[in-house]
Amino acid sequence: MLKSFPLLRALLAALFLTLSASSLATIQLTTVVSGLTSPIFVGHAGDSSNRLFIVEQGGIIKVLQSGASATTSFMNISGKVVAGGEQGLLGLAFHPQYSANGRFFVYYTRTGDGMLVIAEYTVTADRDVADPASEKVLLTIPHPTNTNHNGGMLAFGVDGYLYIGVGDGGSGNDPPNNAQNINQLLGKILRIDVDHPDVAAGTLYSSPADNPYVGVDGRDEIFSIGWRNPWRFSFDRLTHQQWVADVGQGSREEVDTPVVKGGNYGWRVFEGFQCTNLDPGPCQTPANYIFPIFDYGHTGGRCSITGGYVYRGGQNVLPQGTYVYGDYCSGEIFSWNGSAQTVELDTALNISSFGEDQQGEIYVVALNGSISRITSTSPPVCTYGIAPTSQNFAASGGSGTVNVTVGAGCPWTAAPNASWLHVTSGASGSGDGSVGYTVDSNSSTSARNGTFTIAGKTFTVNQSGAVPCTYSISPTKATVSRGGVTNATVAVTAPAGCAWTAVSNATWIRVVSGASGSGNGAVTYSVDANTGKARKRTGKMTIAGKTFTVTQNR
Repeated sequence: MLKSFPLLRALLAALFLTLSASSLATIQLTTVVSGLTSPIFVGHAGDSSNRLFIVEQGGIIKVLQSGASATTSFMNISGKVVAGGEQGLLGLAFHPQYSANGRFFVYYTRTGDGMLVIAEYTVTADRDVADPASEKVLLTIPHPTNTNHNGGMLAFGVDGYLYIGVGDGGSGNDPPNNAQNINQLLGKILRIDVDHPDVAAGTLYSSPADNPYVGVDGRDEIFSIGWRNPWRFSFDRLTHQQWVADVGQGSREEVDTPVVKGGNYGWRVFEGFQCTNLDPGPCQTPANYIFPIFDYGHTGGRCSITGGYVYRGGQNVLPQGTYVYGDYCSGEIFSWNGSAQTVELDTALNISSFGEDQQGEIYVVALNGSISRITSTSPPVCTYGIAPTSQNFAASGGSGTVNVTVGAGCPWTAAPNASWLHVTSGASGSGDGSVGYTVDSNSSTSARNGTFTIAGKTFTVNQSGAVPCTYSISPTKATVSRGGVTNATVAVTAPAGCAWTAVSNATWIRVVSGASGSGNGAVTYSVDANTGKARKRTGKMTIAGKTFTVTQNR
């Protein structure tokens, strides 16, 4: 219904933003890393490593290990990239099966011609280093005239397809009207299948069969149209709904959701809820367009929206389901709760992007050179969990690991409560982590129990007592002819872990194999020929403490 009343929705959205500015900030920024060069994106690989990957505009991707304060270089393709203004290495997305296939994708503006490039790369055997020579160019989009409005966002949807946000080609007011031209990829959100090349078309990707222009007039790759510069978008990790922040021209900044297949989101006919009068005729048929869920005006230094994420983090920094976004020019961080926009925090940063870690916590990327995590101004509520909570061990002892689950910023320690238990790693930590431990062997025949205190929780070790070592051999004697014997066998029966030896007490009886063992086993022996004058001779072996007698005739 509100589609028919775009001006009313615009007034309501503006009113909400004016009235809902927070008088007391409930969030703050905690710096994670600084000293970066024009960072424009941060994200994770979905591989449970808790690493952050940071995109620098000049063409370098850096990796930040969990808990580290300094980055290392993941990949450098600066030689391929023209950077500056709105150009550069602009986007990064890891394949949903990255932990298995090592594939990831980047969006950059190519040196020499400004072409928009979507390319695939792979990681090396070193998980922290990618191979810059592994490039496979999937898609190029001509962008010849202007250097602005390149778009740059990449993200995989729950459908496994790669979504691509492409700007309208630049200048002002989209002179060629690319955003409404279904035969142009500029001014669109694209959707491609990177797992199934189109052999007939000769491309390393294919277009999903249900894309709106497959089989009809229009480019197959297009998912939705009518975008000016969809610089940053995201998918709600709970509902999978797409949220797109479209940078405005000179008046309005907007957020659109849901983004539907084949939808027309208005540019250049509308900017936010307002008719641009660039094409006054279509403004008379607003039902042909999908209007934003909200927009805001260029007041108070605001000029360029930076799209963010729906908050789903475990730290409850903000109410679950809150959409977080910002303005590049004013440095403000906003939230949308479904009915009102709120200024959550006013910063001095040029907010180039937001990011999300694998736990759903949100990060702020400042073009000034830093990455910060959004945290609460209240102390974190720390709820700890450990897994497993107990483990059984044999008398021989062993080692193991206990995983600690708790929110970021929540400290913990690990200590044994018995002398035969030892912490080998993870004696202290903060946030999620793990504890390595060892258990000494138990020489007593009695079982024993001991505990560790880990993150305030009790981890119990149950260890069996040593089994009494009782031995038997079979046979216990042998009669051998005067010619001797080779490779005869005596079987040893003993509990697991009980050691034994075998020795000969006669020079003419030799242990061939099984001079020592543990648990059940066997001893192989030989008897020399009897060339002496005695009618017979007797010799012995001591096997597992038992006597084995050999009688040899002449």
